[in-house]
Amino acid sequence: MPVSNNSASILSDVVIIGGGQSALATGYFLRRAGINYAVVDDQPAPGGAWQHTWDSLHLFSPAQWSSLPGWLMPGTSERYPSRDHVVRYLTEYEKRYEIPVHRPVEVTTVARHDAGLLVSTDRGDWLAKAVVSATGTWGHPYIPDYPGQGSFEGEQLHSAHYRNPDTFRGKDVLVVGGGNSGAQILAELSQVSNATWVTLEEPTFLPDDVDGRVLFERATERWKARYEGRPDPVPTGGLGDVVMVPPVREARERGVLRSVRPFSHFTVDGVAWKDGSHAHVDAVIWCTGFRPALEHLRPLHVLNNGGRVDVVDGRAVLEPRLWLVGYGEWCGFASATLIGVMRSARLAATQINQYLNTLEESTP
Repeated sequence: MPVSNNSASILSDVVIIGGGQSALATGYFLRRAGINYAVVDDQPAPGGAWQHTWDSLHLFSPAQWSSLPGWLMPGTSERYPSRDHVVRYLTEYEKRYEIPVHRPVEVTTVARHDAGLLVSTDRGDWLAKAVVSATGTWGHPYIPDYPGQGSFEGEQLHSAHYRNPDTFRGKDVLVVGGGNSGAQILAELSQVSNATWVTLEEPTFLPDDVDGRVLFERATERWKARYEGRPDPVPTGGLGDVVMVPPVREARERGVLRSVRPFSHFTVDGVAWKDGSHAHVDAVIWCTGFRPALEHLRPLHVLNNGGRVDVVDGRAVLEPRLWLVGYGEWCGFASATLIGVMRSARLAATQINQYLNTLEESTP
C-alpha cells in the first residue's frame, strides 16, 4: 500500500507515473537494473492510450518494428497490427516482465519532500527518491480556437474521442487536421458521410512503399547525422507526414483524399469560408494533436511557458530527481513511438541507477 502523508518511510526507490508504452519500457530497464520501483496508472486496464483510439486504427509499421525492449511484438495475419493487437501486446508485456502496476490510481500532484518526491494520488501517497513522468499526451487533446466556435450548435469532438463513423452516417462532417489521424479518419468517414478535409496547408503524402519502418530508419539516420555534425543524409519525409496505409490509398482511388484550407469562422449551423461562402456542418472532428499531460508536475514549478519541462537527455533541469519519457522529440528521439521509446527509457533507467548509487555512497 502507498505511504501516507505523515509517513517517513519510502515505498519505492522510483515511481513511474503512467501505464502505457513509455512506462512499460522504463520499467523493463529498471527491473533489469534491480531497482525497486512502482508504476501508478490512472487507467482501469493495461494498454495506455491505445485503449482509446478509434476502432479501425492500425499501426503503419510491421509488428517487429513496433516492439518494446526485450520482446518482439507477435506477428499478425495483417501487414500492420491493429489497435486491439497492440493492446494485447502491452497487456502481455506487463505480465511477462511483472511490471508492478497499481491501477486505477490518479496522480494529483508531485511535490518536493525532505526524503525525495511525494507523489499524491486519490489512493494515498507514494514517497520516492526519483520519479519518472510517462503520462504521454492523450489526456491533453488540443483544439484550436476559431471565431464563433461557442455559437456553433453542431457536434465537436477531438480524434481522442472518435470511435467509428456510425453516428455520422449521412451527415456533413469537417475533419480538421493534416496528419495521419486526419487522413485516416477522413478516409473512413468519407464512405458514409459528406466529409470535408480541412488542413492548414496541403498535406505531404509519402510514397506508397514508405511506412513507419522506413520513417524510423530515416529519422535514426538524421539523428546520427545531427549528433555527429554531418549534413542530413536521407530524403525528405518525416514521422508527421501522411503514410499511405490501405484505407488512405483506397480513399485516394475514390478521389476523396483532397483537402481545403481553413474556414474563417463558425456560424450557428456551419462555417463561413474566406471567400464569403457558407457550408452547413453537422459535426467537426478535430485531428489537431495533443499537448503533454503534465499538470501533476505544476507544484514543482518546472513547467515552462510552452507547457513543457526543460530537460537534458530526459532529465528535468530544475528538478534532478525527475525524468520525462515518451512525450516526443523534446524529451527523447522518437520517444512517442513504440520502437523509439526504448532509447529514452534505457537512458532514464541508467541515469536513475547512477543517481541512486550516488545517494547510497553519500549516506553515512
